[in-house]
Amino acid sequence: MPESNPLPYAGVRVVEFTHMVMGPTCGLLLADLGAEVIKVEPIEGDSTRRLLGSGSGFFPTFNRNKKSIALDLKTPEGVEAALRLVATADIVSENFKPGTMKKLGLDYDSLKQLNPRLIYVSHKGFLPGPYDHRTALDEVVQMMGGLAYMTGRAGDPLRAGTSVNDIMGGMFGAIGAMAALRQRELTGKGCEVQSALFENNVFLVAQHMMQFAATGKAADPMPSRISAWAVYDVFTVKDGEQIFLAAVSDKQWAIFCKAFGLEEMLADPRLKTNNDRVLAREWMMPILRSHLAGYSAAELSAVFEQNELPFAPITKPQQLFDDPHLIATGGLAPVRMNDGHMAKVPLMPFTLDGERPGIRLQPPHIGEHTAELLKEVGYSDEEIVAFEARRAGAAG
Repeated sequence: MPESNPLPYAGVRVVEFTHMVMGPTCGLLLADLGAEVIKVEPIEGDSTRRLLGSGSGFFPTFNRNKKSIALDLKTPEGVEAALRLVATADIVSENFKPGTMKKLGLDYDSLKQLNPRLIYVSHKGFLPGPYDHRTALDEVVQMMGGLAYMTGRAGDPLRAGTSVNDIMGGMFGAIGAMAALRQRELTGKGCEVQSALFENNVFLVAQHMMQFAATGKAADPMPSRISAWAVYDVFTVKDGEQIFLAAVSDKQWAIFCKAFGLEEMLADPRLKTNNDRVLAREWMMPILRSHLAGYSAAELSAVFEQNELPFAPITKPQQLFDDPHLIATGGLAPVRMNDGHMAKVPLMPFTLDGERPGIRLQPPHIGEHTAELLKEVGYSDEEIVAFEARRAGAAG
């Protein structure tokens, strides 16, 4: 963004003790919005730098625009350096097991004595209560919070296809931090913010809970649900391609029928309204599937786009790197991967004054900013040399 219009959290300092996805997402959001986010890593680096498989992209995805300081928090020297950093911070963010930060003397009750204006964001599995002793993962809370039940087929619970609770839980942590910053403007005092995976998951399935509250009928899993719309489904078409097609209003139904020569269905009194068509899906959908089966996905896309009807190709994640809309709108930005090669990563899904918040700092190397940050909090050059010598010894 132009210098005359700085990012909204420029000047805010965040010190994060985070790993994996939830905590780093909170820092990512604040960092993209201009905050100086300092990632405190162990000497060997955040474990997500070394993950394989589904975790191999975690670090470059969630750690851009951050600085890294490598500290051994098992030593008094490491904790002392962390405390000096915290004394300069507006926000501390952490997502370790309950009790871990207290053992280190880095819990909120300890740090607010050092810095009463501090905002302390804890990302946990559960908010304080009967479950808070349990170890939580995204998949755990999806199973116990109704999301896996709703995603899979009946009798076959299935986790959602991305880390929805980790990512959203981190986002809510950031929203809480933003609210606390505003509250601090009014009161002069910091506070503790808590965000949790389980409660986030319950928020996601609230619509299904409230469907039961409204109707007295339990929501069916998504694959077997009674859709609110008659044409709202995946169609298998020419050469086995698949495409999602929808017509969610009476007006769209009329346009759809005229576009594909289905005037007879349009005139059928049994299909007059959307609710009529929902009740007729059992016999109506096979007719539509048969009628559209000879079209290619590209042909259907062209007709639906021309007539402003909802449609979507069934896209694999890797195909999004070549998505013309993302490319044209600057939605993907160059990012350095763990092995040093450059790839593209999605930016935040919003604009400020017409611009997407971009990448100012590539994901940091382990301890890349250690010396710089230690000097800033009062360490002499000699002390930094000695500190890093001890750190190198700890790493070895």
